[in-house]
Amino acid sequence: METKSMGPDQLSDQKLMAELQDGNQAALESLVDRYKSRLYNTIYRLILDRETAEDILQETFLRVYRERKSYNYAYCFSTWVYTIALNLTKNELKRRSRRRLFGLVSGNNHSHSSEPTNGHLGYLLEQAINDLPKRYKMVFVLRDVSQLSYEEIAQSLRIPIGTVKSRVNRARLMLQAALKPKLDSYDQLWKS
Repeated sequence: METKSMGPDQLSDQKLMAELQDGNQAALESLVDRYKSRLYNTIYRLILDRETAEDILQETFLRVYRERKSYNYAYCFSTWVYTIALNLTKNELKRRSRRRLFGLVSGNNHSHSSEPTNGHLGYLLEQAINDLPKRYKMVFVLRDVSQLSYEEIAQSLRIPIGTVKSRVNRARLMLQAALKPKLDSYDQLWKS
């Protein structure tokens, strides 16, 4: 096969999956290297806990390996891997919600190494994103942070593309409404 002479970085996701199905472990390493940063960032922004995000990321790639024979080449690999990661993330969020309901968890466990000051713009944006309702936060993070296409998001979440577009738009409007007063006051500080 001619793909054997090509470096793993030059192979498409589809070809790497074919290599992985044939038992080439280096193909999995290439896929992990290609997707780990983007997936981790997406998971972390939804979970807000570094350790749990790392665990979900690891479980995602374990499932890619375990389910490699069931991969459907009709779909993009990125859609498949994001679907796995998002399902694991949603399961964790449900688990947390049940724990809070029964009083097993007190407060949030964000595992932040250091909290930025409240006046920092990046922190304000992160807080506003975190305050979005779950269904809006998920599509916003996937579209505007992870930069997935509307089609990939719709396939990963198994919702109509129109719903994805309206939720992204609604999330943006909610963020704008939440941040405008804070940015106006920040702007006033600079002018004085």
